[in-house]
Amino acid sequence: MLWDFLAMITAGAGLAGIALGLRRISGGRLPRWTLPALIALGMLGYSIWSEYSWYGRVSAALPAGVTVVAEAEERQPWRPWTLLAPLTLRFAALDGTVLRVSEQNPAIRTAEVMLVRRWAAVKRVPMAFDCAAGTQAALIEGATVAPDGTLTGATWARAAPDDALQGAACKEG
Repeated sequence: MLWDFLAMITAGAGLAGIALGLRRISGGRLPRWTLPALIALGMLGYSIWSEYSWYGRVSAALPAGVTVVAEAEERQPWRPWTLLAPLTLRFAALDGTVLRVSEQNPAIRTAEVMLVRRWAAVKRVPMAFDCAAGTQAALIEGATVAPDGTLTGATWARAAPDDALQGAACKEG
């Protein structure tokens, strides 16, 4: 957040320099309001660019083996431009780098789901998947899954046939 703030201030300062240069070149014929107007446009423009490019920048920087399984677009009335073009400010990704396949029952898998949100720390939720039954369970509050698929402390929930999370966890190879 600090870096975004500093970048926004830098964008405003950069356009202030351009406005001052244009006033000097024009011999002072440009109106005085061009300086604060360009500063404001620079700061607002950077803020909008930063918000819209956040998802692309963060998802592109994910390590190999991490698969984005869901994004959430948001429309916010205090950002009127999002009513026309919604923002993606959060997403979920399956961390395949920690995916474990049970040796006793290869249909049982465990992995972590990363919940990523702008301006917040990444939350990691351990999950269990039964690929044969098409079910999944969050392994929270002491829930565990045994290598044979016995789930303790939680219940299996049926995943939709087109569930991206289940598909990513149960993908072979």
